[in-house]
Amino acid sequence: MKIALGADHAGFPMKDTVRQAIEALGHEVLDCGTGSTDPVDFPDITQATCAPVLDGRAERAILVCGTGQGAVMAANKLPGIRCGLAHEPYSAHQAVEHDDANAIAMGAWLVPHALIPDIVREFLAAVFDDDEDTRRRVAKLNALDRSAPAD
Repeated sequence: MKIALGADHAGFPMKDTVRQAIEALGHEVLDCGTGSTDPVDFPDITQATCAPVLDGRAERAILVCGTGQGAVMAANKLPGIRCGLAHEPYSAHQAVEHDDANAIAMGAWLVPHALIPDIVREFLAAVFDDDEDTRRRVAKLNALDRSAPAD
């Protein structure tokens, strides 16, 4: 698989460890920035990292920021992206299996480096549980992309 990888300045120190984990599994990395700890805005990095998933240049995206919270919020505002917060392997797997996630966000300040290979492996190996219940729920998630705010 081709995996889009992006990190803001807070996530940059963990980015190379994530890249190594992706490549160790035999996947290709599409680097979407940033290249240093110089301040950047996480919504910009998130959008740049999710764009290849939306246009078909990458199958999945991995985002890294300080806590993962900003990246997951920004990613889930992009129609067609379903991003889970993954600070441990189980959530990384379940986000794909039950919610058809095509992106995960991790917090560089929170995720122990020793867990990164397991988180990446579980996310990339997971397969959507394509049964009636999960298809119905994901269809409802996708419909929210087109919904108007409640009055």
